[in-house]
Amino acid sequence: MMIMRRIISERASGFSKNLILKSSASRFHGESLDSSVSPVLIPGVHVFHCQDAVGIVAKLSDCIAAKGGNILGYDVFVPENNNVFYSRSEFIFDPVKWPRHQVGEDFEAIAQRYGAMNSVVRVPSIDPKYKIALLLSKQDHCLVEMLHRWQDGKLPVDITCVISNHERASNTHVMRFLERHGIPYHYVATTKDNKREDEILELVKDTDFLVLARYMQILSGNFLKGYGKDVINIHHGLLPSFKGGYPAKQAFDAGVKLIGATSHFVTEELDAGPIIEQMVESVSHRDNLRSFVQKSEDLEKKCLTKAIKSYCELRVLPYGTNKTVVF
Repeated sequence: MMIMRRIISERASGFSKNLILKSSASRFHGESLDSSVSPVLIPGVHVFHCQDAVGIVAKLSDCIAAKGGNILGYDVFVPENNNVFYSRSEFIFDPVKWPRHQVGEDFEAIAQRYGAMNSVVRVPSIDPKYKIALLLSKQDHCLVEMLHRWQDGKLPVDITCVISNHERASNTHVMRFLERHGIPYHYVATTKDNKREDEILELVKDTDFLVLARYMQILSGNFLKGYGKDVINIHHGLLPSFKGGYPAKQAFDAGVKLIGATSHFVTEELDAGPIIEQMVESVSHRDNLRSFVQKSEDLEKKCLTKAIKSYCELRVLPYGTNKTVVF
């Protein structure tokens, strides 16, 4: 699928489910929004998805410029032979001259004009952080990575709780961390016949999205419909070749040379939801089983945290029936 780069001037003459395509459009001045750009101006981000038409970029740009804002970066994706338009813009503005509520109303007016399928604006320094819950089973390497990044301010979320179908002793590193930061831990034991999904739904009802940080239970279609918001999962990249128990050992014994990790949205079809992020790394005959597993777990941690960060920064949009655009 070809990615088309459009210059703004060319466009002027004539973007539950926020969801591996990389745009080759212009890069931003910064990798993430920085609220210290100016003592007066603050950053915002806007994503747009509609049927393609002449003048969309001009209209979105004028919306920002007319209120004294300035665009720092703009990404556009229009797939070949598919009449749809995707964009993501980063801009700065004076909230005194352009109040937050008016920002939303102005972009909404454009969304209605073009019949947009998706139009979302966020102002990180004003808007509340996304509230999430983390679900996991026995392995906690992804959880630990996310907790430390959250503590360092590198993960723009509020963690409301951690839910697990495995009990953990109170003197473990994870439990001490959660207690120190006031994050509730809910042990919800499950069986083959009782996944206790109603109880989990009650615990996560006030969250914005869920993260499965190596949660080894399959969420039912009824759960996904009842929750009604996005669920992000991580799994190793050894599937489908190595299924069942101890996939890392199976892959190690088979002598694979490349391992990976995939982060994706959860759908009713197991491990088949739209992909957000993937990472790979080489392994060799010099790796033992321990180093092999360590490399695999490190990839899972990096892949999941990058996917969540991209989601929170409005870089992920649905594309077609089972793909994503990731700016």
